[in-house]
Amino acid sequence: MQNEIVLVSSLLVTYSIVVLLLYLMQEQGLYLWTIIATIAANIEVLLVVRAFGMETTLGNILFASTFLVTDIASERYGKQTAQKTVRLGIITSVLFIVISQSWMLYVPAQTDWAAPAIREIFSNTPRMMLTSLLVYAFVQTLDVWLYHKWWDFTSRRFKDSHRFLWLRNNGSTLVSQLMNAVLFTFGAFWGMYGMDTLLSIMVSSYMIFIVTSLADTPFVYLARKISDKSQVGAGC
Repeated sequence: MQNEIVLVSSLLVTYSIVVLLLYLMQEQGLYLWTIIATIAANIEVLLVVRAFGMETTLGNILFASTFLVTDIASERYGKQTAQKTVRLGIITSVLFIVISQSWMLYVPAQTDWAAPAIREIFSNTPRMMLTSLLVYAFVQTLDVWLYHKWWDFTSRRFKDSHRFLWLRNNGSTLVSQLMNAVLFTFGAFWGMYGMDTLLSIMVSSYMIFIVTSLADTPFVYLARKISDKSQVGAGC
């Protein structure tokens, strides 16, 4: 049960941190978390664990938190701010690839003990990061686009732009996360694992994404409530 407990705890803590950063730093907090989550998720995804009866890569919760960020950014600050978080994630990935691969150019000292482990971990980083970069750029752009399409639809249909937050939140994230599970699994792990393992990782990843997507809805509502209060306070 250890993995399950850690995963559930990580989800609650991660989403809470996103809302806390929004409260403390407004959109700058969202930008900060995007950078942190992008770097950490692309390292963590190298780990495969078994939890809830399935094999899955780590990094899913951190990556899911970036969808929470774009949804909060869309809801609170608009489409341009949400798109800016996506661009920050892309730039972060590119820079991390360059920096991490530059470490491989050094000749370790005889007293060094970390280089073999670093090389073992980051030898797969270019493929993982490049795949993640391309998939991230596509699915996050899709998520922002779908979010505002749902928002336009419900606003026209019901004449109220405030309602149906749950629909635009989940309607955008569940579709984009499905694309993420398929594209990243086959792009990152094709040739490394057999088809059975690939399908298991893809299905389990999407099942986790379903849970993480539904679980982030209360946090989106909380973020909007915090933002509404701050606007009222600023108006006073």
